[in-house]
Amino acid sequence: MKRLFDLTFAVVGLIALLPLFAIVAILIKLSSPGPVFFRQLRMGRNLKPFRICKFRTMTADSPSRGPSITARDDLRITRLGRFLRKTKIDELPQIINVLVGEMSFVGPRPEVEEYVREYPSMFEKILANRPGMTDLASIEFRNESELLQDASNVEEQYIREILPVKLKYNLEYMEKQSLGYDILIILRTLGAVLRG
Repeated sequence: MKRLFDLTFAVVGLIALLPLFAIVAILIKLSSPGPVFFRQLRMGRNLKPFRICKFRTMTADSPSRGPSITARDDLRITRLGRFLRKTKIDELPQIINVLVGEMSFVGPRPEVEEYVREYPSMFEKILANRPGMTDLASIEFRNESELLQDASNVEEQYIREILPVKLKYNLEYMEKQSLGYDILIILRTLGAVLRG
């Protein structure tokens, strides 16, 4: 049932969002050199890696200039990228990942392998599910970059302080998950985005 829900709304969403995707793609190409999409290897269901798809919000050479996680004032983020991140528009191309079955609309957010290795047993349990575009942790940590703004070591603070809390939210989701609960999380996510 969940896969049918994901597939149906991924098709409808992609069709509805094509004009927006075209506009954002043009703006990205005009504003900074590099590809329109950011593709990064993440750990998926049953720890199978896949490439997540987002609109690029950072300079093209950003992977070689810093950690996978970013704070609010990270200099690698482009001017347009700040807007795309604030509005969460950069996340919308993940609908493509949902369409091909690598992700779900709701589920634990997929992490890079280096972070998964920090808590292997927890991730092995959590990623029995497909990772999602949103989850309880995404709502609670919607301003994550601001929480990391004053960190002396952004990556270390994320791994030691934020990620364990996210994992607890993911375990809570596993206990309660149902199609109705997924819809509730989607609505809460939309509310959080609209509130800024």
